[in-house]
Amino acid sequence: MPFAPELRTHSQKVCTLYKVAMRNLEAYYAARNVVRYHQVMLRAEFDKNKCVTDPKEQRRLLWVGENDVFMQQYPLPPAKFARSIGVAGGVAYARVITPPDWVIDYWHPLEKAHFPEYFRRREARKCEYIQKWHQGQLY
Repeated sequence: MPFAPELRTHSQKVCTLYKVAMRNLEAYYAARNVVRYHQVMLRAEFDKNKCVTDPKEQRRLLWVGENDVFMQQYPLPPAKFARSIGVAGGVAYARVITPPDWVIDYWHPLEKAHFPEYFRRREARKCEYIQKWHQGQLY
């Protein structure tokens, strides 16, 4: 596989580092006031270096920050949010699946009898849709 450079800006990398460091602090401390204190101190560290304009110094500070976070990371895996997306996704991601519209067409007539007004309107709209499809007015 050919080498692909990372297509993230320096500020995106710094924001990611900041979020990882914040989550690391939340993992270490249980008391919210202690967590908040350390988060304020972390923010002060980031704000102290936000005016650095030399790209070489910015890269060095980013590397030092990433190294510090790696060396001080919490030994247990980080907490996952229930609805997180992706490989490290949570347990509730895409749990509720909305069934497609055509499933209602296969309802038994006794089930449809509970909602007569809805199915009357649905059949009328389906007929309108089919007519528009044949006339070429859709898309």
